[in-house]
Amino acid sequence: MSWPGSPALLLAAGATPAPLPQLPTSPGQVTTSAREATGWLDANWQSWVEGGLRIVLIVLLALVLRAVVRKLISQLIHRMTKEPPADAESSRLGGLLVNTERRQQRSAAIGSVLRSVASFTILGTAALMVLSALGVNLAPLLASAGVAGVAIGFGARNLVTDFLSGVFMIMEDQYGVGDEIDTGVATGTVLEVGLRVTKLRGAGGEIWYIRNGEVKRIANMSQGWSTAIVDVQVGYRENLGRVESLIMQAAEELAKEQPWDELLWEPVRVLGVESVAADNVVLRVEAKTMPGKATLVSRGLRQRLKYVFDEAGIKLKEEATAGTPAAPPTDALPPSALSDPASARSLATKPIPLPTPEEQEHLKLL
Repeated sequence: MSWPGSPALLLAAGATPAPLPQLPTSPGQVTTSAREATGWLDANWQSWVEGGLRIVLIVLLALVLRAVVRKLISQLIHRMTKEPPADAESSRLGGLLVNTERRQQRSAAIGSVLRSVASFTILGTAALMVLSALGVNLAPLLASAGVAGVAIGFGARNLVTDFLSGVFMIMEDQYGVGDEIDTGVATGTVLEVGLRVTKLRGAGGEIWYIRNGEVKRIANMSQGWSTAIVDVQVGYRENLGRVESLIMQAAEELAKEQPWDELLWEPVRVLGVESVAADNVVLRVEAKTMPGKATLVSRGLRQRLKYVFDEAGIKLKEEATAGTPAAPPTDALPPSALSDPASARSLATKPIPLPTPEEQEHLKLL
């Protein structure tokens, strides 16, 4: 039986087989071959050991540097999530601005991004150094990686834009989970903050998925405080001083009840007359409230003012009296020429009278 590549098959196919290596047959030849192998090992073992030690050193340094950098990042994140000093929580506003849970979420996201970037940079550089120590030519590899990076950059520029925008949004604490925000394209409550997409819950229950790179402006209604604005309409002849006193009285009573005592952060202010009409006057009332609670406070204040105005007999609009002459209709037309019976048009529109008996007899004779 002949195996593929055997001399018998090669001879049958007409090919000349390669000459087989000559094995040493005499003790002298064996000694010469051993001496050559030993010399080759003596000439190259130092470079092998040096290359191996260099690779081990590179790997160890990369692992140590990665561990140190991750430790520093963890310490930085721990410092960011550290409890604030006592004077920062002296007020309700300070306690809200230094919300621990919110800060921990933001710090965890930042720490995850920084650790991933540091690991990728350190280990990638170490891998290139190991390949260089093994004698691999890195020029073609780097050139190919550069071309691939440019191609990927052009193809995934939107993804890179979304990622970078998400990183800066988290680092700058522009918004967090539970905040009420307006992104320009959608408004709602933040459900999830990602590096690429932000998830919102709209007022109608719908969920919006917004790419971070498409957000040009953000209005956060849940940071600091909110302002509740109520326009109060009263009759034109009402005493504005008395109306303002009733508004302040209703606001003070409202601020002493739950849950309004926590939602109202400052006394209600009457800013003054907003507009004047023929039958009513509008006063503007302003109140500083807990973030995101302006609408709730506005509704509660309107309801309380309605009760107070009903008890005090304050009218919201002046009623027309019976003796007031009615205004002339605005669609009245000028008198027509047909209204004058002696005019030519009136005479032309009169019906033709029937002929008299005399005229009928005369017509018969004709």
